[in-house]
Amino acid sequence: MQSTLTLSVSNLLIERAERLLCKDLSFEIHAGEIVHIVGENGAGKSSLLKVIAGVLSPLEGELFFAGERITAHRDVLQAQLCYLGHLAGVKSSFTVIENLALHFPAATEVQILAALRSVNIEKYATTPAYQLSAGQQKRIGLARLWLTNKKVWLLDEPFTALDTKGVTVLEEKLQQHAELGGMTLLTTHQKLNSTLHARELSLDS
Repeated sequence: MQSTLTLSVSNLLIERAERLLCKDLSFEIHAGEIVHIVGENGAGKSSLLKVIAGVLSPLEGELFFAGERITAHRDVLQAQLCYLGHLAGVKSSFTVIENLALHFPAATEVQILAALRSVNIEKYATTPAYQLSAGQQKRIGLARLWLTNKKVWLLDEPFTALDTKGVTVLEEKLQQHAELGGMTLLTTHQKLNSTLHARELSLDS
């Protein structure tokens, strides 16, 4: 993957439940960047991530990735996309290990356990997800970041339910991803560590 890789959003118009969230939104994010989406509750932060991930469709506007128009070539972006939504996105009847193995069938147990250790839920490795708290289930999703090789990360409130140490570990992972040429677009109500050098994208009118 080239270090000059760019994700571009052009003149995006997003509505939810007949309510205008954003209009004429345009921006770019390049390899090595972290972009922090900011705005009031209901401003459309999560909806923007869903549009980029292909979960929602905009009323107007275009997305471009690696020079390709995504509406015609979404597979180009999907091949490099790791999207973690606001919900945990886990299978409740699966154990923690099984949830990660489902997404990363080539990963070894050692690799999966190391990922779980990074988000401090290794001791629940063989526990069915339904027995865990919402915060612990959220960490199962975050553990994917330690296993994925995708370059584009879309993270909706990734710091929810993390303690101070967990926040620091995740911020270090985001910085490492940027240094390796990845790009991250995230929402959070928390103040980010200044060492991340995250660029803010405001959705407030």
